[in-house]
Amino acid sequence: MTWRGRVRYKLACLCLAAVSQCLVQPALSAQEVPQFIDTPLEEPLVLPDWFKLSFLDLYDDIDEAVANGKRGVIVYFGQKDCPYCKAHLETNWGNPDIVKYTQKHFDVIAIDVKGDRSITTVDGAVYDEKTFSAMHRTNFTPSLLFYDENKKEVLKLHGYLPPYKFRAALEYVADGHYQKERFNDYLARAEMAENYGEDALNSHPSFMQPPYLLERNRIPAKNPLAVFFEQRRCHPCDVLHAGPLSDPAITSKLKSMDVVQLDIDSKTKLITPDGRRMTAAQWADELELFYTPTILFFDESGKEIIRISSVVWVYRLNNVLNYIVSGGYEKYETYQLWRQHLARKKAGIE
Repeated sequence: MTWRGRVRYKLACLCLAAVSQCLVQPALSAQEVPQFIDTPLEEPLVLPDWFKLSFLDLYDDIDEAVANGKRGVIVYFGQKDCPYCKAHLETNWGNPDIVKYTQKHFDVIAIDVKGDRSITTVDGAVYDEKTFSAMHRTNFTPSLLFYDENKKEVLKLHGYLPPYKFRAALEYVADGHYQKERFNDYLARAEMAENYGEDALNSHPSFMQPPYLLERNRIPAKNPLAVFFEQRRCHPCDVLHAGPLSDPAITSKLKSMDVVQLDIDSKTKLITPDGRRMTAAQWADELELFYTPTILFFDESGKEIIRISSVVWVYRLNNVLNYIVSGGYEKYETYQLWRQHLARKKAGIE
């Protein structure tokens, strides 16, 4: 077996081990995602008791973690009523193998994206939780920010990821792979061999037909742009189409946008929103995409607004589309700031 083959085999075995020990019933296979309703929770989440009780001074927290033989710190951005956080805590940090691996290599510090506690950054600046969260563009919870022993941000994850990809992310940082390769390249060397669905992309009435001339930086387009990067035989892609994309309200909103579906591995030629010629695979590589489906949204001038690169269900996708089609992105730089504005408006504060 070649060196590359050994690496691929080892990572695949570790990923399969993480999934096989998952506590969710019935057991999920490597690419599967848990089925849940993604409306806000009625009962507030309780965080694991093994999370670090921190004074929220990240400089000191990292020093303490390293002194205890760990590779760094994970900052967990969550919300008490977040169903995706619940799925992550039950499926990933509810898995004894993943918990053990996390505790061995990292301290985990929890941040409430709506909270008011003071946080001191590695540079000594002080912010409240919601400001610190907005600075790191934690549009979706859970989000995770990894710091290494040198107090360097080395990886960000946004949203819920299946166990095998989350375990791979932990290993990517703990083993120092971030020092020599990007996370999407690391994952590509250990992709699982499971196949699902048909050997073709799913269709949807909102998808434009080629040629994909997406340029809009010189002459602004009339509508925002949504780009769906998917794969053949991709179970999460099948779930997206059978679930959220079958919802009439979501389909209706997509009709007010320019919508393109691309195969992340294909040599399909296109012109990017900023006017460059390349293939879909080249563009996906440049964007460092590692999860399918990933949905990217661009404004009328070709600037990326937001991306969804994790599991997404009806409630979250519908809200993101509202953020786009209502023009909320024009006034509020991040999705979370827009959501906070809506909450204050509903409460009569503004």
